[in-house]
Amino acid sequence: MASKQKVCLLAIDPQNDFVGRNGGSLVVVNAIGDMDRLSKMTDRNGPDIDDIQITLDSHYHYHIAHSCFWLDKAGNHPKPFTVILEDSIKNGDFRATNPEHQDWANYYISQLGAQKKFALVVWEDHCIIGSSGQCIDPAFFAAVTKWETKYFAMAPRTTKGSNPFTEHYGAVKAEVEHPDDPKTRLNTRLIDTLKAYDILLLSGEALSHCVATTIRQIADEFSDDQIKKFVLLEDACSNVTGFEKQGEDFVNEMVGRGMKIAKTTTFFK
Repeated sequence: MASKQKVCLLAIDPQNDFVGRNGGSLVVVNAIGDMDRLSKMTDRNGPDIDDIQITLDSHYHYHIAHSCFWLDKAGNHPKPFTVILEDSIKNGDFRATNPEHQDWANYYISQLGAQKKFALVVWEDHCIIGSSGQCIDPAFFAAVTKWETKYFAMAPRTTKGSNPFTEHYGAVKAEVEHPDDPKTRLNTRLIDTLKAYDILLLSGEALSHCVATTIRQIADEFSDDQIKKFVLLEDACSNVTGFEKQGEDFVNEMVGRGMKIAKTTTFFK
């Protein structure tokens, strides 16, 4: 790797609730190993990393992808991992807990289908703002802090997901933009920041969801030549169990668009 190349490490949602080192509400299998490898790479190659950009899933308890937002026919909140489709709404299987939010719920679910986005999954409550689960995994946090201290740098944190009416898998924009909230629209600041680098090292959790969506969103704002900057660290991201095909499809798609694949132990050699 030529020294003149400017390298940005993008760490997508490296958070306790996903990594599960000390427990976590929505743990991605193998995430601890991912973060350990990413942390060691950051320590080893600090001088070669010009920037670290971190995204953080950041929800309130009341959120459209959390159980409390919904009621089933019996008046109970649905269990985690329940999938709510447009037909589920039309058939009366599920409704918004707050009747004032029903019209938006109807629109939101219909838009997910129309735009061919992930169907709405009721997740375990996760990354609640201010909770320990929202925080960065301690191993990676230590590595980032060491890098910041040694090189008089800052690793900016980009939060996403605080609007309760839309999922925000991708750091660049929400699944469905909310008309009253500009934070759900395209994050041009982040896009412009990433365009300034020669290499974007991609990592985080989960590959099948937040990593895939974020990278696709970035790619859609980049030219074909700029997508060739992407390098996925395949040993620093893992899929949500049961969504392995989505992760595989994402990798194949992006490799076809010019993304490269590397490991944390080999990229800087």
